[in-house]
Amino acid sequence: MNKPSSETFFNTLPVFVDFAGVADGRNYRPLPSDWALATADIVDSTGAIEAGRYKAVNMAGASVISAILNAVGSNDLPFVFGGDGAVVAVPLSGVEKARSALSAVQSWVGEELQLTLRAALVPVADIAAAGVEARVARFQVTPDLSYAMFAGGGSSWAEARMREGLYAVPPASPGARPDLAGLSCRWNPIRSRHGSIVSIIAVPVGSASVPAFQAMVLDIVALASGEEREGHPVPPEGPEIGLSAVGLSVETKTAPKDRRIRHRLFILGQYFLTVGLFRLGLTLGRFDPKIYKQDIARNADFRKFDDGLKMTIDVDPDRLRQIETRLEQAADAGICRFGLHRQDSALMTCFVPTAMRRDHMHFIDGAAGGYAMAASRLKKQGNGTTLTQAEM
Repeated sequence: MNKPSSETFFNTLPVFVDFAGVADGRNYRPLPSDWALATADIVDSTGAIEAGRYKAVNMAGASVISAILNAVGSNDLPFVFGGDGAVVAVPLSGVEKARSALSAVQSWVGEELQLTLRAALVPVADIAAAGVEARVARFQVTPDLSYAMFAGGGSSWAEARMREGLYAVPPASPGARPDLAGLSCRWNPIRSRHGSIVSIIAVPVGSASVPAFQAMVLDIVALASGEEREGHPVPPEGPEIGLSAVGLSVETKTAPKDRRIRHRLFILGQYFLTVGLFRLGLTLGRFDPKIYKQDIARNADFRKFDDGLKMTIDVDPDRLRQIETRLEQAADAGICRFGLHRQDSALMTCFVPTAMRRDHMHFIDGAAGGYAMAASRLKKQGNGTTLTQAEM
């Protein structure tokens, strides 16, 4: 039997369909040694969010994914959206393209969004040489779309080195622009239907046993799963269509300056056409707005694993108390550190290369800081070390 090519590593991974599988180490495989992790985040995202710029922060984080996938020419790469940043694993053939994309997206974020994006490109071989693993699993949310889950500590190790200034990718020259085709945010904030939209981050600490952390993850997933649709913040019929002035402005800036008027008109035209089709119950060729909205709900990444559990869920007060109590018990036992942030709505940022296919991707975060605020609270608990054992 021929060994799968390193280039096709992710799309040949076996899939799991029950989210509880994120706690099963058997679902994860080591990234090939000739791959690299592209990682980026916003400097002082907490300050930007406190200034009310959460939509710009989310757009900047999602732009990292969009820029790299467009540059490499593949939507089938492992990545995780982190609210104020992202990590994307790229094969050897895409490393230099990813480097150029990271440089260009830093310039775009700085000049157009007035935020500072730092970025690094970390070889998987260097992660392994440090005694840490970068392992990936493939969670299938629909028959058309899978999201990557990361474990082993490699993603966290790469992010820590980036924060130290190592493996840094410098910004491109002023005026350089990444290809952000497909990046959009044309949906109203999604209000809680049960009590609160809660963004949760829970990471293991080095002194904890792998089984203890896995048990905690399974307990939190089970508690959330008791809520309607497992705590999914997007209603099954999809989000409410909406195009705010801020959203329109940010999306318009994804186009080169000499094409922005045309791009703005194109966005408005698409938006009003979609609204009209939906309200009249019409389709346009193969595009059915009702099915598209339902696919958005199914394709949303409201829960993930990136060297720790991350969820943005819609839960009632009693369930939230149970989740918080379980997290506090695990923290007191030295099993995890966690951050939790409540808000009344969620935000969605989208990557839709074409609405004619059903594999469009939709990134969920809390509408008042979400993951960035949860991460800030997690850091106040002290500096733990992510588990690196092969079991996770």
